[in-house]
Amino acid sequence: MTSRDFIVQLQGYGLTTAEISYYMPDHPRLIQLFVWQTYDVAPQFPVLRDFLDHWRREIEAALHSVRVAHNHLIAPAEWRAVDGVITIN
Repeated sequence: MTSRDFIVQLQGYGLTTAEISYYMPDHPRLIQLFVWQTYDVAPQFPVLRDFLDHWRREIEAALHSVRVAHNHLIAPAEWRAVDGVITIN
């Protein structure tokens, strides 16, 4: 059986890591960090946008900033042409 993570990677999703800086309303000078990872599609990031919309609606913590890193884990192999012939006896 194929894992869901592998299937979404084949569909073009890559690993997205979001570092979310936020503060609680009762401590506005104290910025806290929350790191979140999921598979998402760059550059639109629909899954991350849904998560941040949920955060704004349901969580009392106010967002300060969001840093995003994204990487496709499945990509074409890198190769380079070699000019010559190698003979092994």
